[in-house]
Amino acid sequence: MDFRQIFGADPETQASAPGRVNLLGEHTDYNDGFVLPTAIPQRTTVQLSFSPDRQHHFYSQELDELVSISDRDGTPQGFASYIFGCIQLLQQEGHTIPPLNLHVTSSVPIGSGLSSSAALEVATLRAVRSRLNLEIDDVRIAQLGQQAEIQYAGVECGIMDQMASSLADTEHMLFLDTRTLERRVLPFPAGAELLVVDSGVPRTLAGSGYNQRRAECEEAARQLGVKALRDITDPQAVETLPEPLRRRARHVITENNRVLEVLQGVSAQRFGDLMNASHTSLRDDYEVSVTALDTLVAILQQTPGVFGARLTGAGFGGATVALVASGQAKAIAQDVLARYNRKGYAGRTLVPEN
Repeated sequence: MDFRQIFGADPETQASAPGRVNLLGEHTDYNDGFVLPTAIPQRTTVQLSFSPDRQHHFYSQELDELVSISDRDGTPQGFASYIFGCIQLLQQEGHTIPPLNLHVTSSVPIGSGLSSSAALEVATLRAVRSRLNLEIDDVRIAQLGQQAEIQYAGVECGIMDQMASSLADTEHMLFLDTRTLERRVLPFPAGAELLVVDSGVPRTLAGSGYNQRRAECEEAARQLGVKALRDITDPQAVETLPEPLRRRARHVITENNRVLEVLQGVSAQRFGDLMNASHTSLRDDYEVSVTALDTLVAILQQTPGVFGARLTGAGFGGATVALVASGQAKAIAQDVLARYNRKGYAGRTLVPEN
C-alpha cells in the first residue's frame, strides 16, 4: 500500500539511498582498515510527513508491517529499530524531531549482504534532513546510521556500509580508509563489469558470528599490542597468536593489503586474482562462508569470462560478487545460475538487474 493508503494524506518529502556491494576489504572496516565498495542500482526510498498524534508510525511496504511507537517506548524490533535509532540519535545531537509518519519501499534484497539496513538508515536520515532542513552532511549521516545499527539493532558494524550508501555511486569504486575516512573514487578495471548473484541463502548479522568475529579481532589486536589490526602490515606478525585469533588476524591483514594493491592500479585479471584470494581467506581463515557460497563462487571462478569471484558482505549466506568481461555479465549469470540451481539451490541475479 502507498503512503496515502496508510496515512490518509500525501507525503511531505522523500529520499532514497542505494545498497552496496563490497569488491574487496571484507571484515576490515571494524578493524580500522581499508574497503572498496560500490553502490548498486537497487535503492530504499523513505517518504515521510509529520504525524498528527504523539506517536511515530513506520510502515514497510515489503514486509506489510506497521509499527507505532513513541519516544518513551523501548526500542522496537525488526526494521523499525533502525529508523527509531536514527531518530533517537538525531535528538541526542540536539535536533527536535516531531512525531513522524514514515513509509519505506525498497528493492535492496534483505539478507543478501548488500546493506539493506544501511540503505534504510541513510534514506531515513536524508528524508528527515530534507523535511526539517537539518545541517548534517553526508559523512555525518553515515556515522549516525552506523551508530543506529550498533546501539539500536545490536550489530557491532563498521562504517563501510553507511559510507558506501551515503557517498558511493554505481559508476565507480569507493576506496575508504575507515580510520581517517579518507576516500578516493576509482574507476573499475578496464574491460570489466560487475556481476552480483544471490546464493539464495539468507543471513542475519546479529544472529550470525559477526559480533564474535569482531571480538576475536579486538583480542588479537590487544595481544599484538596495537590499537587495531590495521596497524600491522606483515602477515607473519600474527604467527605467535593462538587459534583462531591467528587466522582471524591473518585474514584482516592480507585483506587490507589486497585493497591497497588496487590503489596502485591493477588489471582486471589481477583484480580477479585478488578477489579469489579474498574468498579463500574468508572461507579458511575467517570462516564466514557456507557451502552454498563456496559452491556458487567455485562455479563462477571456473566460468570463461570471469576474472574472479568471492562472497560479499559479512558472509554466513547472502550474495557473491564477480568481476567479468565487459558485456558478458548477463550471459554468464544465466549459465552460472543454471549450473548452480541444478545443484538444488535457488540463486538469482541481482546486478545486472533481471
